[in-house]
Amino acid sequence: MPGTCVIGLQWGDEAKGKLVDILTEDHEIVVRYAGGANAGHTVVSGGQTWKLSLIPSGILRDGITCVVAGGVVLDPASFIREIEGLEGRGVTVAGKLLLSDRAHLVFPWHLAEDRILDGSLSGGEAIGTTGRGIGPCYRDKVGRSFAIRLGDLYRPGFAAKLADVVAVKNRVLSAWQGDGAMPLDPQAILADSLRHAERLRPFVADTTAFLLDAVEDGRRLLFEGAQGSLLDVDHGTFPFVTSSNSSGLGVASGSGVPGRWIERVIGVVKAYTTRVGGGPLPTEQGEPVGVHLRERGREYGTVTMRPRRCGWFDAVAARYAARLSGVDELAVMLLDVLSGLDELRICTAYEIDGARTTRFPGQIDDLKRAIPVYESLPGWHEDISGARTEAALPANARRYVARIGELLGRPVTVASVGPDRSQTIVLGRSRAAPVASHAPRTPAPT
Repeated sequence: MPGTCVIGLQWGDEAKGKLVDILTEDHEIVVRYAGGANAGHTVVSGGQTWKLSLIPSGILRDGITCVVAGGVVLDPASFIREIEGLEGRGVTVAGKLLLSDRAHLVFPWHLAEDRILDGSLSGGEAIGTTGRGIGPCYRDKVGRSFAIRLGDLYRPGFAAKLADVVAVKNRVLSAWQGDGAMPLDPQAILADSLRHAERLRPFVADTTAFLLDAVEDGRRLLFEGAQGSLLDVDHGTFPFVTSSNSSGLGVASGSGVPGRWIERVIGVVKAYTTRVGGGPLPTEQGEPVGVHLRERGREYGTVTMRPRRCGWFDAVAARYAARLSGVDELAVMLLDVLSGLDELRICTAYEIDGARTTRFPGQIDDLKRAIPVYESLPGWHEDISGARTEAALPANARRYVARIGELLGRPVTVASVGPDRSQTIVLGRSRAAPVASHAPRTPAPT
């Protein structure tokens, strides 16, 4: 069975893009299956930094087919800018990228709805949307009546359908905004859409059929997750979540490839915990630890540049996400950020209303009341960014990584000590062993 999947086990921003870029060497097809332009991946190689959003990280490699599947919601203008940005830096995109005709499209009314509706929840706390229309687009997808897919742009009835949708959306926006609302211009949107359609035409395909053919032919697929498992709309910290299934459970529905074809799931965690936007973060820290993590880790959003909230590693949350996504092994990223701290802490349990638990709560109010129970480990002061083998890491760093594996019930097979491809250490095997070698599952404690 040819499939590998990379899944974030926290609230996103786990440095999945770097791992996907490395694993691409041992795969033929890289698939982005969910999310939209609200997600960002950063890859650093040879002193160059690449910030990607909708296009899979595999685009930076030759001989790789990159697929944006039907579970993604697509802002055509953003997608075209990303293509042209890559081409402007000498990256070949033509012939390497396929875009699903089933992908739903983000339109100007989605952006307007995002600005209006994200104000706050009933309790006064904002969800923290990126404002890119992702949630409203997914809402229309589920509602069906006003949804427009990429393939619709090439159909004879598109202009009439667009006019009908714009007429309804103008009435809705006027009701929300009052007399000062500026109506959407259906002719301008039509002209933009047709221009985008022509620019994207060479990439549009039935990616579901392509991927099903690929797995049946034994080709090696790599599935690239967006955001993190704890932002999953069904199983994350609802309502402070994204609008798609960002855990491993979304791979099959988003790509169209049944789960039986995925033989290896790699869970990616930071060596600490971060979160952007609203919602509880039990291990969040202020001065001095939180600031140390933010500045050393350059914890600012790839897409929004918003400062991320930072805290100690939360093993309760990460273990839940690993079980949810069917993870076989772990990659611990940004380990170098912890250098310089005398003491490290890992949250091993929560106390909620006086009762101790290792279960991640399903209700947001319970998580808000959770008090982390910490285990302390000694830190290290050595600069580990130059380490290239497990033996080159300080003993305390090795001990810390091993403890994460023990608490999550999965082996840690990769540790990252910097943003560059070369700053990646394979653990538990010889240096010559490929990162993509399969590691057996270690059952999680129940």
